[in-house]
Amino acid sequence: MGQLSLGARLARRDLRGGARSLRIVLACLALGVAAIAAVGTLRAGLQAGLAADGARLLGGDVELRSGARPAGPEARAWITARGGNVSEIVSLRAMLVAPSAERMLVELKAVDGAYPLYGTLGLEPAVALAEDTVALDPMVAERLGLAPGDRVRIGEAELRFAALVTQEPDKVATPAIFGPRALVTRAALDRAGLLQPGSLAQHELRIRLPPGIAPRGFAAALRAAFPAEGWRIRTADAAEPGVNRFLDRAAAFLTLAGLTALLVGGIGVATGVRAWLEARARSIATLRCLGAASSTIFLTYLLQVLALAALGIAVGLVAGYGLSWAAAQALAGALPVPPRLAPYPQPLALAALYGLLTALAFALWPLGRAARISGAALFRDAVQPTGGQPGWGVLGMNLAAGVALVGLIVTTSGDPVIAAWFCAAAVAALVLFRGGAEGLMRLARRLGHIRRPAWRLGLANLHRPAAPTPVMVVALGIGLTTLAAIAQIEGNLRRQLAGEMPAQAPNFFFIDIQSDQAVRFDALARGLPGVAEVKRMPSLRARVVAVNGVPAERARTTPETAWALRGDRGLTYSATPPEGTRITAGQWWPADYRGEPLLSLDAGIAQGWGVGIGDTISVNILGRTIDLRIANLRAVEWRGLGMNFTLVASPGLLEAAPHTHIATLRGDPARDAAVLRAVTDAFPNVSGIRVRDALEAVAALLGRVGVAMTATGGITLLAGGLVLAGAIAAGQRRRVRDAVVLKILGATRAQIRAAWLVEYALVGLVAGGLAAVAGSVGAWAVVRLVMRAEWVLLPGTLVATVLGCMLLTLGCGQIGGMLALRARPGPLLRHE
Repeated sequence: MGQLSLGARLARRDLRGGARSLRIVLACLALGVAAIAAVGTLRAGLQAGLAADGARLLGGDVELRSGARPAGPEARAWITARGGNVSEIVSLRAMLVAPSAERMLVELKAVDGAYPLYGTLGLEPAVALAEDTVALDPMVAERLGLAPGDRVRIGEAELRFAALVTQEPDKVATPAIFGPRALVTRAALDRAGLLQPGSLAQHELRIRLPPGIAPRGFAAALRAAFPAEGWRIRTADAAEPGVNRFLDRAAAFLTLAGLTALLVGGIGVATGVRAWLEARARSIATLRCLGAASSTIFLTYLLQVLALAALGIAVGLVAGYGLSWAAAQALAGALPVPPRLAPYPQPLALAALYGLLTALAFALWPLGRAARISGAALFRDAVQPTGGQPGWGVLGMNLAAGVALVGLIVTTSGDPVIAAWFCAAAVAALVLFRGGAEGLMRLARRLGHIRRPAWRLGLANLHRPAAPTPVMVVALGIGLTTLAAIAQIEGNLRRQLAGEMPAQAPNFFFIDIQSDQAVRFDALARGLPGVAEVKRMPSLRARVVAVNGVPAERARTTPETAWALRGDRGLTYSATPPEGTRITAGQWWPADYRGEPLLSLDAGIAQGWGVGIGDTISVNILGRTIDLRIANLRAVEWRGLGMNFTLVASPGLLEAAPHTHIATLRGDPARDAAVLRAVTDAFPNVSGIRVRDALEAVAALLGRVGVAMTATGGITLLAGGLVLAGAIAAGQRRRVRDAVVLKILGATRAQIRAAWLVEYALVGLVAGGLAAVAGSVGAWAVVRLVMRAEWVLLPGTLVATVLGCMLLTLGCGQIGGMLALRARPGPLLRHE
């Protein structure tokens, strides 16, 4: 306690003299903590908003989703007998035809008089929907040039455009994915004639419970009362699991980006603390000469670092909370619910803990080193470092802080495996860039005999004692690696969307073709000018209810394949293998097979579900459960955008089930509008999805995601820039002295500036080159191993990375050089 008390008194007195040299430490910590705090606070606010508005988002206390077949009257009677208020909703895709004959794919939503059970439906003007009216998303009216009162056609019904949809309370539960919203009554949907056996429609019952009835208990009782139906039943406390999964993944990615910035900032902490201790060399030497123990020195400066780190963390927490408000405003149109922002203790405490462990992990080494070196060695350290190392106690504390930081990252991440790989990649990056810096310094030492003075001086600056070369290469390299990887990933995805896929993809997908329309559809489509190819297959809607006898909700799957167990899936039957089929296991059934139902399953799905040849997949089709035995596995090429099905069954039993057909059409893109008009005029119930529009929408979404990813990567680069500035500032006193000595010896400003230009250009070249390589390797791993897509090296991105790094280092170096060259020799020589 005596040493702690003495160290605290000395630390307090030392801090009175100011801590200007530790401003970079404060900035680095504040930046990383702010990023993590902002992400955590925004995520907590969104989760609070989802929890508070769950009933409104879901449209009821309980939702019963029955798929393509509506729930029967028995279910309604069971619900109403227990006091439940019911609203029925039907969602499907349809073509909306304007008076000008222009048409647009819309997400049609039919509601009854009880809708909405929670929240308010916003219509402008505020009118009630009738059997002959439709309310449209503003995008539909703008794109088709519609005005209130215009007559539009949906299916076989002519409806009057009555209002714009300004607010849809349950938009999260029934999102508009393939097109903007069109809202009609159930009677109008019946008039349109779109609900046919096998149509791609989604039937839902929303239930509002009387007070005192627990939604979870009600849902469990409903499942038990109708165990064979295979319904998907959700409660308001889990209004949209997909939204929660997206938020978890987005928050995990953004948190890792913030951690990258914080780790780069940790290098700034180490650099700043080391420079600060060098400036305190005389004070430390004096204390040692007066008999101060190493532990007293260590505690004195550790307490100062902790105090300043606490200040930086506090600034970061305040800034992060403010950033969460700014992000909520900027993303207001993209967020599923308005976040309920508040200073939530958990994310703020987690961000503070990240900052504290980072500060300790990077500051303990220089602190322990300063405590171990003798006073005389510290006086010499400004010219020739002694290479002292901390004691075993400090090394143990340093190791414990590092292990705690890694453990915190892994245990608090939504995906511990990815977090562990992130930690491993961070260590590998530190080793790579530190090794690159050492290699540059050795090369500069070997090339020291070059005759040109500017080159000789620049190379000497790279390997001189206490040179900041390792710090600058590591800090800039990690920041640029993140940006290079993001740019390579985004560039490869854009290349595939804009280049390969459109050339292979059909022009249109046509859905909801009735069985009695199939032959006429083929004849019409093939006879249209510009049409080169028409393919058609039967299509049923099925829900997987069990995997090898295990209920779907309890089946063990990989995260990448769990989607196939959620909701309805497309199912077809075929006597022969579909075009392009590649069987990986088993054999296809004979063309005349009529035995027990067999299944051809996507090999990737089978691997994720842990099933193989001979296993059974149980599906529910229009209320009937059918067991399908796996006969073969096949590799499915989804990127071709052809007609691919996860589930392909043998013909026979399924042929008798009510179903529709789906078709693809390939031809001259210039004839797309005419083809769509001819098909949908002849078959009003058929909807056409233009593939190019879908790809353009995906590309636009990818662009927005790319901007967000680049922005988060920019935080890391900003942290690297701060570390670079700190490294230059830490060596500014030495640089001023060098400039003065060189000018006295006759060197011109141009020669001195040229030497610094060589130094910083080589640092930028090495850091940028290594970042380009490391970023390419990381992007390759993501594209090939995670996304399972083709990888192409983008040299333009790599060149931009290297040039950007060189320009950044040259800019910072020249700013520091300008300040150093302004120094006058007289004052410096008088004080030396």
